[in-house]
Amino acid sequence: MRVLNYLELEGPLRRSGWATSVNAQRKALADTDVDLLTSPWRGGSLSSAAAHTLVGDGPVVDFDVAHTNAIGPGSVAVAQHARYHGMPLVAHAHITREDFAESFRGSNRVGPYLERYLRWFYSQADLVLCPSEYTKGVLESYPVDAPVRPITNGVDIESLQGYEQFREEYRERYDLEGMVAFAVGNVFERKGLTTFCELAQQTDYEFVWFGTVDDGPQTSETVRRWTRDPPENVTFTGWVEDKRGAFAAGDVFCFPAKVENQGIVVLEAMACGKAVVLRDIPVFREFYTDGEDCLICETDAEFREALDRLAADPDLRERLGENARETAREHSLDRVGEGLRAAYEDVLAGRV
Repeated sequence: MRVLNYLELEGPLRRSGWATSVNAQRKALADTDVDLLTSPWRGGSLSSAAAHTLVGDGPVVDFDVAHTNAIGPGSVAVAQHARYHGMPLVAHAHITREDFAESFRGSNRVGPYLERYLRWFYSQADLVLCPSEYTKGVLESYPVDAPVRPITNGVDIESLQGYEQFREEYRERYDLEGMVAFAVGNVFERKGLTTFCELAQQTDYEFVWFGTVDDGPQTSETVRRWTRDPPENVTFTGWVEDKRGAFAAGDVFCFPAKVENQGIVVLEAMACGKAVVLRDIPVFREFYTDGEDCLICETDAEFREALDRLAADPDLRERLGENARETAREHSLDRVGEGLRAAYEDVLAGRV
């Protein structure tokens, strides 16, 4: 079975959750009998595809199943090629209108148009994959006219091995002491930026956000305001070269995200045995259990109480962290590979 697993704009997206998910897919599929391609273009680029076209080879490589991971013109071209030639198309829904909101300047205004576009794009697929039952419900509410199947993004536990060795280096680099509440990922309001900073203002703990801070015209005013003049006990590190350093330096993963389709960084923090504090949203309730592998909070007061409990009770931090490791293991790459392979076999056999 020859499968095209395609992420257009792979270079510019390399620091995104999309790229993390796609890298996990490809690593998981490497242990299966799937023959994996990552570019639709013969020779690996549009320029080489054009050259092949001139000599009569055609611009697109041969494959049995197309699996798109983005929604831009390259993905549309792959989708149309698959439909024209009668090949099954799997579309991975890494984006919804809901999780695009409060990300960039103007993203909320674009939302209604994005929803219509996503409904059209995903409806071309024979099968839509998404990370959670929550996201499945969102897509079906648009409605997307295609079967929707949840499959975990998974977590590449191997990529986090040895994170402990970075603790001293990263804590010294950012002058961190005591219990450190931290987040990882691109800095967006959707991921709970305001709550994160207001919690810092209301407590004496160190807060660190490891991840890219945009400063271009696409940056929202909220991000610009908090990152240009953060509270005294908040550090925005910008991009870090090794994510293991972030998970080593922090003690409590504080992630008050407003909307997530799953939240790969949560699984990564859990895989590192960190105590995790999350906002009470449906997707986190779907995967995690309050008081067992995390603490789930609804109000600012509950977030403060959770941090105080974890600061005062190292045994609680350790217990939550150990249970979190077990939760992360349930999202192994083996499970991802099995789910993808089954999806490809089902669309080939017309069983969706």
